[in-house]
Amino acid sequence: MANILIVHAHHEPKSFTGALARAAAETLTEQGHKVDFSDLYAMKFDPVSDRRNFTTVRDPKFFKQQQEELYAAEHLGFAPEIEVEMQKLERCDLLVFSFPLWWFGLPAILKGWVDRVFAYGRIYARGLWYDKGLGRGKRAMVLITTGGERSMYGSKGLHPELDTILTPIHHGIFWFNGFSPLQPFVAWAAAHGSDADRKRVLDEWQNRLKGLFQERPIQLPRLSG
Repeated sequence: MANILIVHAHHEPKSFTGALARAAAETLTEQGHKVDFSDLYAMKFDPVSDRRNFTTVRDPKFFKQQQEELYAAEHLGFAPEIEVEMQKLERCDLLVFSFPLWWFGLPAILKGWVDRVFAYGRIYARGLWYDKGLGRGKRAMVLITTGGERSMYGSKGLHPELDTILTPIHHGIFWFNGFSPLQPFVAWAAAHGSDADRKRVLDEWQNRLKGLFQERPIQLPRLSG
């Protein structure tokens, strides 16, 4: 049995993004795994990172987030809503970000979750990153819906390639913190397909969920290199 954390960011519960996230939670639970599901909009999660992150204060005159994070890590000083999310992150064996691609990136509420939860001194620190980080031996992946067709994100497409778009997540969030990124699962142009198309995508996703822990992660540079 593994611990799974799904961090879901879509403001419409009936969206296809939501259907994919719920399918993941249900399928993984049926497999015997323990699933934590952070539905950020339903939680009304505040994405703004500032002194509200903490119950402690290191320097009341000048706010430097990393210093306050380190101080809070040493003095049990994180706000209760952040502490809960940190504990979910710390115990998970697989981290899943579920979101629609907005402006070639994460929705603000999910980026804010990263800004507040991935705290210096608690989740990462100098030397405790990449393959030495919190996520060493663990996995992470993106579950994403796009507005455009697959061909729009190819080497000859109008948009940047999806690998390029996802680099800040795969390398800058997942791998920076030690989580080995898996290939993303992408529902291309989900809103423009038919119900049959969406049913096929759901079936593909549920089939893939059966083997996530056997997949070979994306290979990225290691500290030893």
